[in-house]
Amino acid sequence: MLLTLRPLALDDTAAVHDWARLPESCRYQAWGPNTYEQTQAYVRAAVAAPPDRLVFGVLLDGEVVGSAELKLHGPSIAEIGYAIHPRRWGQGIATAAVLRRIGMRYEGRMRGTAHIRDGWRDSDLYAVLADD
Repeated sequence: MLLTLRPLALDDTAAVHDWARLPESCRYQAWGPNTYEQTQAYVRAAVAAPPDRLVFGVLLDGEVVGSAELKLHGPSIAEIGYAIHPRRWGQGIATAAVLRRIGMRYEGRMRGTAHIRDGWRDSDLYAVLADD
């Protein structure tokens, strides 16, 4: 199993839509399930994003199975988000692509940080310090 990251490309729209259209993929997200046009708009925006937003395709053996995003909030704070196709859940792909595999540590859970769909959602906080 070879896991790689590369910048998301317009040609990835169909692969992204394969999971963005699924209710289970977006159950705890503010978006979706997406129409094809919504997915197309997301991919276009990701490809044209400014330098403080880096969006990658997560590839497993050459197949786009997810996306990972790094959003910079100044020189020392960033936000990481990711989406993995549900058929690939539980295989360690997100862990390999982001968070612990890049040296981040679990700091805790922030309760009720985002009101999405039918209720408040928690956020897990991971961090890495310059001294780590």
